[in-house]
Amino acid sequence: MTSEFRRARRRRVIEQIDVVDAMTETIIGRLGNLSESGVLLIANAPLREDALYQWRFNLPHSGGGAVPIECGAHLLWVDRATAPGQWWAGARFILLSKTSTESVTAWIESPGGSFE
Repeated sequence: MTSEFRRARRRRVIEQIDVVDAMTETIIGRLGNLSESGVLLIANAPLREDALYQWRFNLPHSGGGAVPIECGAHLLWVDRATAPGQWWAGARFILLSKTSTESVTAWIESPGGSFE
C-alpha cells in the first residue's frame, strides 16, 4: 500500500513540452509532470539546487494550440537521471499569474490525464 503525501495532484506530461530559461532563451529540458504548485523537470543541463529560475513553456490547449506559461520557480532538488546528460529536477512555483494558474488547473483537470 502506497501513501501519497503531496498536497497537489501531479499530472504526467505525455507529450513533449519544452521548458525555456527566460533569462538565457535556451531550452533547459522538458516537463515530466505538472501540478498547480510545481513541476518535475527532465533537464538536459545541470541546474543549481535551491536556486531561483524564470521559465517559460507552452501548455497544450484542449481546443488546439497552446497557452504560454511563464513562471518563477524555486528548484528544490536535483538528481542525475540514468540517461547520460539528463537530470531530474523538482521545482515549486513562486510566481505564476492568475491567468497561468487557471490554465495550469484547467490542463490538469482536463479529460485523459494520468496522475502520479
